Amino acid sequence: MDTKDILFHIRQKNQLTQDEMAQKLFVTRQAVSRWEQGETVPSTDILKLISKEFDVSINTLLGSPRQLICQCCGMPLYEDDVISREPDGAFNEDYCKWCYTGGTFVYHSLKELMDYLVPHMAAMHHLEENKVRESLEAQLPTLNYWKNK
Repeated sequence: MDTKDILFHIRQKNQLTQDEMAQKLFVTRQAVSRWEQGETVPSTDILKLISKEFDVSINTLLGSPRQLICQCCGMPLYEDDVISREPDGAFNEDYCKWCYTGGTFVYHSLKELMDYLVPHMAAMHHLEENKVRESLEAQLPTLNYWKNK
């Protein structure tokens, strides 16, 4: 979906007129109209405000142009409801909500994360634990969280 369609959908879902949405975002009705027609795209600052005001990630607002994955566990972040949040409620699109919660990282060592992931992934996908461990040992150290540790 394009940004224009997403913005229109957000406005309709919240039962707002273009004027009402413009007031919430401190812009003109014409700006909202131009976004919905695809003539322009909101600025970065306005995208951040829309994200916060309507509880939607910037990646979603831009039509999900990036394939987000948690930079701690490698889980795909396909839906906004699995993306982590900062203490102020803003999205943190680098991590899932299980690895980074309320401004705090849950896992502090690869061993700790592996001890959790291996049995769960093996059971969920009907795989041998040693195969899951081998795969994770290759993948996890390449993620930003572990590279920077």
